[in-house]
Amino acid sequence: MKREYLQLDRIEGALIELSDTHDVGYGEVVEIENSEGNKKLGRVIKVEENSVVVQVFGSTTDISTKNTKVNFKGKPFEISLSKDILGRTFNGIGGPIDGMGEIYSKESYNVNGRPINPVAREYPRDYIQTGISSIDGLMTLIRGQKLPIFSGNGLPHNELAAQIVRQAKIKSKDGEKVKFGIIFAAMGVRHDEAHFFRETFRKSHVLDRVVMYINYADDPIMERIIAPRSALTAAEYLAFEENMHVLVIMTDITSYGEALREISSLREEVPSRRGYPGYLYSDLASLYERAGMLKDKVGSITLIPILTMPNDDITHPIPDLTGYITEGQIVLSRELYQKNIYPPINVLPSLSRLMKDGIGEGFTREDHPDVANQLFSSYSKVQEVRSLAQIIGEDDLPDRDKKYLEFGRQFEDKFVKQDFNENRDMEDTLNIGWELLSILPVEELDRLDSKLIEKYLKNR
Repeated sequence: MKREYLQLDRIEGALIELSDTHDVGYGEVVEIENSEGNKKLGRVIKVEENSVVVQVFGSTTDISTKNTKVNFKGKPFEISLSKDILGRTFNGIGGPIDGMGEIYSKESYNVNGRPINPVAREYPRDYIQTGISSIDGLMTLIRGQKLPIFSGNGLPHNELAAQIVRQAKIKSKDGEKVKFGIIFAAMGVRHDEAHFFRETFRKSHVLDRVVMYINYADDPIMERIIAPRSALTAAEYLAFEENMHVLVIMTDITSYGEALREISSLREEVPSRRGYPGYLYSDLASLYERAGMLKDKVGSITLIPILTMPNDDITHPIPDLTGYITEGQIVLSRELYQKNIYPPINVLPSLSRLMKDGIGEGFTREDHPDVANQLFSSYSKVQEVRSLAQIIGEDDLPDRDKKYLEFGRQFEDKFVKQDFNENRDMEDTLNIGWELLSILPVEELDRLDSKLIEKYLKNR
């Protein structure tokens, strides 16, 4: 039931407070109309006995405590969805910003999503090919997985995200046609960053399968809280009603966390670690856990959240809590970036916990698990040898260690490093891996089956 109130108790920043309210729900949509007839949207963020606090989407400078109409809509925030959203660009609350008109649909969908019964979840198996060797070969992205990218300020995570969107594809089985879509959500981005993403997708001719939800840095902060939820709601619609396989990329989760912290401060809540609210973990989980697959549905939602770690601190609350919720991480390295290596993926702290069940014979190639294990093991040994070389000098190292150093250089230059426009097939990635392993003595390849060595290494 809609209810309208004509007087406010208090206005503070982007918050307004009303008392003597009845039957108002948390998260309810509010329409605020000032004395001049201008309307803005808001959302209930606090309910306490008969008073409520509303977060306004926008400035409150033109709102007074008197002669302001506050209309409670009696429903949560909803967006209209149909298949026509593909190829479109929206703001954080689902409004079109591409000049192509509104989306008309018989139904509206709650941005908070629908709870997934854990028993109804399907275990992720099949992989998504990104065309990036270090991801495909060593931390394979599995359909239905949550795999975040941990980055830092100034590192090329935007370029990496754009490349994944441009190149990502699902290998079809038995010639079946796979319906594949991408949802891209940007939170707190600059206008030039949003322009970069749009132009990259347009020039790559993938815009027709991408849905973009963009919240600019100068947009209302409450919109930043809604943006990822709007994107995930669109993903749920495409996956579970249109039977599509959907890849959701969200950047930057740190901006989202800072918006949560600011709103929590405005609400005068008791802060937790580094000023973030105590419910940061459950709030992030409410986003991440919307990814996955259902047993009775064809579609799937795969999630890649990108977050920038302040001061490259992986123990910061946002990456720390994200690591608990998700199934692995891709870590970008400033040291590799300074070596002019793109993408600067730090292989050793990166992992995909679901990789083991989505690679190998019947999925990628029979040698994939062994090759990945051997590359990890050998590159780990490289770090030990480099530390030793700093002490005694490279010239005094034994021949075996010198080969490890050569392997390390070639691994970073040929396997990790690749051009922004270079799209490698899984076969190419594994073949490069074998080529690099041929640098090392055969007796050092203790993670490889002898039959695989005979089959793939003998002619190299």
